[in-house]
Amino acid sequence: MYTTKYDNIDIDSVINNERLMKNYIGCLMDENSCTPDGLELKKNLPDALATDCASCSPAQKRMADKMYHHMIDNRPEDWNRLEKKFDPTGHYKNHYLETKYLESTTMKDS
Repeated sequence: MYTTKYDNIDIDSVINNERLMKNYIGCLMDENSCTPDGLELKKNLPDALATDCASCSPAQKRMADKMYHHMIDNRPEDWNRLEKKFDPTGHYKNHYLETKYLESTTMKDS
């Protein structure tokens, strides 16, 4: 398991704060310095992506899911930059798009 020290971060506050988003993205892209929680994210992100977040706590899985949905839907340029660095095969974007399609199909069938 990864440290749960940052499990209480309000992910909605991060997503809705342009300055915080730029700082986290800059940290991950080696463009600026990182906060302690940014360093932890940067350290664990490759493993989390490779293992489908197997070592994540439930809170971390919810935050990761919310963040990548937000990035794909609302910040595609930033997502593409991060994807090239951390997920060059596009596995996680494809997984998201498949999930989104299945959810919309299920909703129509209900």
